[in-house]
Amino acid sequence: MDKKIIGIDLGGTTAKFAILTPEGEIQQKWSIDTNILDDGKHIIPEIIESVNHRIKLYNMNAENFIGIGMGTPGSVDSEAGTVIGAYNLNWTELQYVKKQIEEGTGIKFAIDNDANVAALGERWKGAGENDPDVIFVTLGTGVGGGIVAAGNLIHGVAGAGGEIGHITVDPEGFECTCGKRGCLETVSSATGVVRLARFLAEEYAGDSKLKAMLDNGEEVTSKDIFEMAQADDPFGLMVVDRVCFYLGLACGNLGNTMNPSSIVLGGGVSAAGEFLRSRVEKYFNQFTFPQVQQSTKIKLAELGNEAGVIGAASLALKFAE
Repeated sequence: MDKKIIGIDLGGTTAKFAILTPEGEIQQKWSIDTNILDDGKHIIPEIIESVNHRIKLYNMNAENFIGIGMGTPGSVDSEAGTVIGAYNLNWTELQYVKKQIEEGTGIKFAIDNDANVAALGERWKGAGENDPDVIFVTLGTGVGGGIVAAGNLIHGVAGAGGEIGHITVDPEGFECTCGKRGCLETVSSATGVVRLARFLAEEYAGDSKLKAMLDNGEEVTSKDIFEMAQADDPFGLMVVDRVCFYLGLACGNLGNTMNPSSIVLGGGVSAAGEFLRSRVEKYFNQFTFPQVQQSTKIKLAELGNEAGVIGAASLALKFAE
């Protein structure tokens, strides 16, 4: 039997698992709830238990696997196999993930940041078309990113490489949870889009259903804002235009710096699809010089929530003989 790889995408609410072929085809997938009680100390034991249970269930053993790869929130030392500062998992102290999982399963283990592995997934089996130079921007509750250059993830000296959400797009802008102002995350994450709409609503005097909802203190989501813009709400269109301006500015700077084959937009906000992509592309073209305009494409992610497990599993390929 050909050896397999296992991918784990660890999130604050669920951990997703998949068994894949070395070519990246998912053969089995499942998930478990993430138990963040007691400073998240149950998370790794429960992951080990789940992996061992499934391997037994499919009449397999540790020798049938090349390795396990995992994507996790927080600051990851991929060499040491440790994680710290994953606050949505209650991991405030250093976690020795690699040591525990290798001892618990008997299978070699590799780990990286969740946004990085999603980038690897899209690059390998999705919109990146396995090109060696791809940038992935994930627009969810926050804004994350992963930069693949010449086939390698960019980690930086402190593991902070590819933190696209903290590119400054407005020096006078909103305060960010990171402590500085005007980060991309403050205006183009799901919460950032709403924050921007509330701010712009104060100045907007025209007729708009969206403006009326905000003025009435109604609950509004980024999805509502994009849907109203698509229905030609004038204020909705203005908000989306500003969001895409900031995204286009950040992507333009990334394009001018790295000149990847594609910049892939993923995460919940990217569900707005071509409506979002075309507007980001318009500003991207405004902020890039001709060689980059002609060679770097703005694309939408293709793998949805499977990007994480696929990219995570690809980390384990380095263990193949």
